Amino acid sequence: MESKSSRFPFPFQPYHIQESFMEALYTALDQGKVGIFESPTGTGKSLSLICGSLTWLRNYEEQKKLEAAKLQDGPEKKCDAVKEENSTSQTSEPDWVSEFVQKKAERDIVNKLKDEELKRKKREERLEVIRHNAQLRYAMKRKVMLYGCRSRLKAKNLMYIKQILFVLEGLVRTLGGQLCGRLFCLCILSCSISFYLVQKYFEKSMISQKVQSGLSQHLLPHSPWFYTEKQCGFDVLDASDQQMAVEDKPIMASPMMLVESFLFALTNANKDGRVMIQRQACLSQSSLKFLLLNAAVHFAQIIQECRAVIIAGGTMQPIADFKEQLLFSAGVTEDRILEFSCGHVIPPENILPIVLCAGPSGQQLEFTFQTRDTPQMMEETGRVLSNLCNIVQGGVVCFFPSYEYEKRILGHWESTGVLQRLESKKKIFQEPKKASQVEQVLSNYSKCIQRCSNAGSGQTGALLFSVVGGKMSEGINFSDDLGRCIVMVGMPYPNIKSPELQEKMAYLDKNMPHVGGKSPGKALIENLCMKAVNQSIGRAIRHRGDYACIVLCDHRYARSGTLQKLPEWIRSSTHTHTTFGPAFASIRRVSVLFDHRNKIHFKICSNRKQLF
Repeated sequence: MESKSSRFPFPFQPYHIQESFMEALYTALDQGKVGIFESPTGTGKSLSLICGSLTWLRNYEEQKKLEAAKLQDGPEKKCDAVKEENSTSQTSEPDWVSEFVQKKAERDIVNKLKDEELKRKKREERLEVIRHNAQLRYAMKRKVMLYGCRSRLKAKNLMYIKQILFVLEGLVRTLGGQLCGRLFCLCILSCSISFYLVQKYFEKSMISQKVQSGLSQHLLPHSPWFYTEKQCGFDVLDASDQQMAVEDKPIMASPMMLVESFLFALTNANKDGRVMIQRQACLSQSSLKFLLLNAAVHFAQIIQECRAVIIAGGTMQPIADFKEQLLFSAGVTEDRILEFSCGHVIPPENILPIVLCAGPSGQQLEFTFQTRDTPQMMEETGRVLSNLCNIVQGGVVCFFPSYEYEKRILGHWESTGVLQRLESKKKIFQEPKKASQVEQVLSNYSKCIQRCSNAGSGQTGALLFSVVGGKMSEGINFSDDLGRCIVMVGMPYPNIKSPELQEKMAYLDKNMPHVGGKSPGKALIENLCMKAVNQSIGRAIRHRGDYACIVLCDHRYARSGTLQKLPEWIRSSTHTHTTFGPAFASIRRVSVLFDHRNKIHFKICSNRKQLF
């Protein structure tokens, strides 16, 4: 019997969780399921997805070839078998009945063979069309220039371009406040502009790509056509996205592409989306955003056309919103959903998650809007961090719930001397305001930790202040000594007063069922918070030999409903401490163990270098 490890073409011996992942993936693909797969970062889920899906595809194609070969052997053999079966089971039937059954069997087999061949030809034709279109688009990007197009435009094309310009003029006036939104809508209706036809024109003419091609060949980075992401006035958002830090690095963006995506969004039904207008004193700072409230209306088409759908990620918890808002609303039944969640490749003793309910002086840790700005709470947080920096070797990453609170608490710490005390143990780094500076800050942070480890000076590493949902909470690896302790200050609830979130909450409360006596809007707020927490604390454990402490500073994390929204591999090892003393003792104990293990590893690596 073929073993699991040899069933999939893995380039090396897979972990047990990787084998389980591929087996579950194979089942989902084979049975046409909608799979929700959660596998922590560092467990090789990308490779597992590739190997598992390719194995199923290979087996599926081989099975189809065998079926086609059997049919091509000739229907005569199968018909003879059918005839023999009929003669033995129904000897009393007249000859004309047996002959009719035989001919029907022949027709069914031939029709099945023709259908299979037709499907195969259609797949090949579709792939050829895709390849041809890709080559055509590439050729057009190289040949079509921005200038000289006017002479080649037909009357119908000029009509659509005039409509696009008219819409753009109205949008600009709306943002500038010179024309009210109601009058703008009346202007559009009077001109009988169809957004569907305009959007089709965008697709067929590829005018956005042509403009982009011309811009890329004639403009320089200092040109006004180069935008930062913050300056792009048109945007399309999913309402479940949290407000992230705005990157300000220059990007080469064709304004026409932004217009195309915005107009395409306007073809959605009114009940499924909202247009958010933000007017500022400066026109370049104003914006128009389309807020998608019902993603299921688009996801339903994917569900219908695909054999199986796999939604995979490192931090999928909590998944209730995936099922309610995306799958069930798209027509997926419960029996078609396959859920898979695995632990990490690290042993349980390599992680110490702690819910810290109180600080060293006994002050309860509760970072609500009413209490987080009090001097007592900020000073208690400073004492917690100072104690942790005294015992944790290497890097400590501290996440704040927002940039505003980070600025406020760091200002308070600077005035009270807390930062000076922290600086005596850890060199302090702060998440930069510009995305272009992130790499340099991380490089300096890493070099400082390595230097402190080798030198054995008074400083034992570095302390990095970051923000949940910021530039360093996703996509950054704080592996090994870069993140021996992750501190989460408070619970990063999104801004409930934001118009986008209010619209989404109102939509969910109106269209989604209440679960457990809790409104869908309130559940959305909690889920967004915990997804952000899971994304941030998952930055530390990145490979099998990694280890770290995770400190959740807020007594509200101890609630059973909140704990259930942590990933299983973290939740199963989480300890709740109502007082600081036992928590500090457990962190110090594992920190000493981690430091001893790290020194042994460093000594082994040094001996290996000497051998070579």
